[in-house]
Amino acid sequence: MNERYLAVDWLLDHADVEREGFFDRSSFSAYDAVFVDPVSLARHWTDGTAPGPDGARRTDPERDRGLGRTLTAWMSKRREETDDLLRRRSGVLVLRLHPRGDVLEIGSPGAPPERVDRYSWLPHVSLVDRQHQLVFPSNGRFAPRRGQDAHVEASGSPFEGYLREFEGRISYTAVYQDLLSTPLERFATVLARNRVGDAIALEIPVDEGRLVLLPPIEGVSPSREADVLLEAVRAASARPPFVAKPDWLPAYTLPGEDALADEIAGLVERRDALSAKVEEVSAKLEEKTRCKTMLYGKGRTLFERAAADALRDIGFEVESRGDVWRLTSEEGDALVAMEASEEARIGLSAYRRLHREMDRAITEGEDPQKGIVLVSGSRELDPKRRPTQFAPEVLRGCTAHGYCLVTSYQLYKMLLRAQEEKAKKAQSALRRLLLETDGELRDAGEA
Repeated sequence: MNERYLAVDWLLDHADVEREGFFDRSSFSAYDAVFVDPVSLARHWTDGTAPGPDGARRTDPERDRGLGRTLTAWMSKRREETDDLLRRRSGVLVLRLHPRGDVLEIGSPGAPPERVDRYSWLPHVSLVDRQHQLVFPSNGRFAPRRGQDAHVEASGSPFEGYLREFEGRISYTAVYQDLLSTPLERFATVLARNRVGDAIALEIPVDEGRLVLLPPIEGVSPSREADVLLEAVRAASARPPFVAKPDWLPAYTLPGEDALADEIAGLVERRDALSAKVEEVSAKLEEKTRCKTMLYGKGRTLFERAAADALRDIGFEVESRGDVWRLTSEEGDALVAMEASEEARIGLSAYRRLHREMDRAITEGEDPQKGIVLVSGSRELDPKRRPTQFAPEVLRGCTAHGYCLVTSYQLYKMLLRAQEEKAKKAQSALRRLLLETDGELRDAGEA
């Protein structure tokens, strides 16, 4: 028998997925899996109600022309259908995780109100062991948090594949927290967290069914998302749900079980040691190669800082000074203005910034300094294939004022020679080359 899938207010483009709105007629329990994005649900009551003096939205079912009673009836209807989907049909409910949003209080004066939000239609789930209890969604806090710092957990869940496929495009708007600080791992599978450890994706077992909370993703086509999501749902339907192991289970062992557990522990220890070594060497590699960013980077964070690191490796002391950088060394001092662009030729912007700073230094009585203009034009091309990277007027200005004009590729060649020879005499010669060149620097590799 063919499985049936329903997307509710969630744009999933797939031949096997039907699409409807939350208040349309199809019953959730008639499907094997239902995908719901409740982000737009609140507009059905926010459009017709205004916040009171305390910021809360309220409606009186005796006076609101049926709004309150209709919402209450629909929430109850969807709650029953979802409960049947999970418990009786052993189906899957995939839910986009958002904050609860605007809450509507439905009730007449003097009577306790019923509160309606994005998640009021979810069924009550209570998971209990000897020490803890997970009560969903009443004890759940859908805390508003925004970020893209998603870390996918190694959970073994089929939905892990969905999250890893789009890990770089996850843009969560809420995190899930338990009001009683119940350890979520005791009852559910945490699929992803942010950097501070908050759960942003969660899989909760409901009898034989599954309730899955997933964060929003950005920049993915509805058809691609549907393909990966359906693959995860089908894989989930073919495997048993997560069940917490009771604390008395270790007393019941099978022959050979302890040996396998010890072997796994040893492998995990070796894996952790290897992972630590990989991180250590990766950090060294990143530090070693960060200067190469100046060959293709742009802006102060990427291009200018990488170039500053290269100048430090040549032996200059480098510090930021407003729009320029200040170099100091035994051979002399300099001010450097930098600019990178996709354009083939860099214009007068960096030159003018340097000239302005040089004038200021002179008027304030500072010691004479060299001026250097560092450019990186056509930065998307192979540096060896780049044409002239500066405009003629930049060359004329630098030559006239005795500024050195150098490209990022020439600085890279100087850095390469400094690291290969490592002799203080060689580094000193490279520093003098920059400080003594007027106009375009041409012999960076033969200093």
